[in-house]
Amino acid sequence: MKSCLVKETTTLLQISGVQSISSIFFGGGTPSLADPSTIAAVIDTVQKLTKLQHNAEITLEANPTNLESQKLKDFKSAGVNRLSLGIQTLNSADLKVLGRDHSVEESLKCLTQAKKLFPGKTSVDLIFGRPDQTIEDWKQELQKILCLCDDHISLYQLTVERGTKLFKLCKNGSLSVPDDDKMAELYDVAINTLTKAGFTQYEVSNFARNGAESRHNCNYWNGGQYIGIGPGAHGRFVRAGENGKVREARIQTLEPDIWMAEVESFGHATRKAVRQTSLDILQEILLLGLRTSSGITEDRWQQFSDGSSLQSVFCDSGNLNQFIQNGLLQFDGQTLKSTSRGLAVIDSILPELIVALQNYYQKHSLLGNDS
Repeated sequence: MKSCLVKETTTLLQISGVQSISSIFFGGGTPSLADPSTIAAVIDTVQKLTKLQHNAEITLEANPTNLESQKLKDFKSAGVNRLSLGIQTLNSADLKVLGRDHSVEESLKCLTQAKKLFPGKTSVDLIFGRPDQTIEDWKQELQKILCLCDDHISLYQLTVERGTKLFKLCKNGSLSVPDDDKMAELYDVAINTLTKAGFTQYEVSNFARNGAESRHNCNYWNGGQYIGIGPGAHGRFVRAGENGKVREARIQTLEPDIWMAEVESFGHATRKAVRQTSLDILQEILLLGLRTSSGITEDRWQQFSDGSSLQSVFCDSGNLNQFIQNGLLQFDGQTLKSTSRGLAVIDSILPELIVALQNYYQKHSLLGNDS
């Protein structure tokens, strides 16, 4: 696996022609199960082929098991400088329901160690909307986390996946997840609690204080380029020689064995590479950008818009005006962004804005054909 990761990293960096890297994110699956030497090899490859910025953010996702905790020092020596811990909950019974391998005791031990090794750069993942979760229990759990955590917290609503043990338990009535109103209340409680503790919500699921926002994720949400390495990875970048004009959406082969065979044969295992149109990119910017508190700037929009502006695309939309009047969106002529209320219901707003964008491009195309 190590040699294939190094080989694919080398090949895709060469294809992209990228000169400078500002962040690396080891995520998907459980990268902390890998040997630290594998992480080091990928980082070394990036350093040899590009300029890895001196303040580059290098994040590793990890589960807080004893086995993985023992390797944290080695991961730091390998070059990792930020950790994202999948603690999920401080409720032992819920950890079992969620099928997690770690215990609450292991979580607390790992978090303490992580903060010593990565001060100010240790993030905690929590899941809310768990079966039979009460508002009071959630308030107490958040207070406990705030006494223990560092400066970054990610909150994710539980998704019950078909085919899992939890899905079967919910389907047969043994367990039940909160309804939509209860989910919204749990989310509001979290936002209010974290805000009072000095955290700022900078994305729907992400909260930071003391400048601890994830730079890697911010680049992704703002429509920046990124290279995906490894089984099932996704990437968005302009190939070398395209003069910055044509960006590709790339997906790597998902199955590890097949991925390794393809890397060994071809240098990379890109299963699919699709040239993105301006509309493709703008849809992604809209879907991701409005999930952030900073929103979408006119300058960013213009980089991909073929001359259209936020004003021309959306201000003729009655839906946008209604969202603004309802206090869900804000637009000052230069930046379109969600309000705090809008972030909470953004999934119901985005489909209507996507339709407005598609209609604009369809009309623009028809007018062009008529002229």
